[in-house]
Amino acid sequence: MEAIFALWYRDILRFARNKGRLFGSFAMPFMFLVVFGTGMGGAIRSLMSASRTAGPLGQFNFAGFMFPGIIGMTVFTTSLFSALSVVQDREFGYLREILVSPVSRVSIAVGKILGGSTVAVIQGLLMLVFAPFAGAKLTPLIVAQLVPAMFLVAFTLSSLGLIIASLLKTSEGFQVVVQVIIFPMLFLSGVFFPLSGMPPWLNILVKINPLTYAVDLFKKILLPSGGMDPLLRKAMGLDLSVLGIPVTAGHEVAFIALAGLVFVGLAALSFSRSD
Repeated sequence: MEAIFALWYRDILRFARNKGRLFGSFAMPFMFLVVFGTGMGGAIRSLMSASRTAGPLGQFNFAGFMFPGIIGMTVFTTSLFSALSVVQDREFGYLREILVSPVSRVSIAVGKILGGSTVAVIQGLLMLVFAPFAGAKLTPLIVAQLVPAMFLVAFTLSSLGLIIASLLKTSEGFQVVVQVIIFPMLFLSGVFFPLSGMPPWLNILVKINPLTYAVDLFKKILLPSGGMDPLLRKAMGLDLSVLGIPVTAGHEVAFIALAGLVFVGLAALSFSRSD
């Protein structure tokens, strides 16, 4: 436990001392909210006004729709890139010093995963400052539900990042591989646009994307849909289903937790075999 705590604490300190990383965590999500949220929101309102048949769709707040996805994107990218420190430690020789210590490699892997998960949750919570801009209403209950959901998602994805890091030897290779993974998963998860009305072949990719369920879980927490018009719910993609079965928040928590257990096991196995 001391080794796990030491590795966790080291990652927290590295994050707190890196002011550029903290600024970047604000800049990118804010840019997406401004460019996509404001731009696409204005385009949708113009189309609705031109058609004069907007009905409940005229209430579609695109920035508010994107807000849970922006939090999901922040947690997702931070969790995966947190494993970059493992590759850097290998390059600079620090990882070898840890591996020759009398500490199990499983404990080292768990410490790195917890550190990356905690940093991802902190950055996800920092995104809540954009809630007024997106028109989202936050309550203590919503935040209390959001924190464990973010940690569960971050823990699962940090484990995935550690699997990738244990297989690669250079920082450049890790960043290239992670970039290839991140963008398809982001665009097929409902972060930037609703998932309703997609072609069948693309819908299959959406349903097997783990990030889809993470983003939808954040939407269920941050976008209370009680009493919302069914047409508006469909337009916002709030009725996710698999094989005709509606996906509930409980289903999503169970799926993400199961994926997390699998990834943690694979990460510990892969990390224990790495040199």
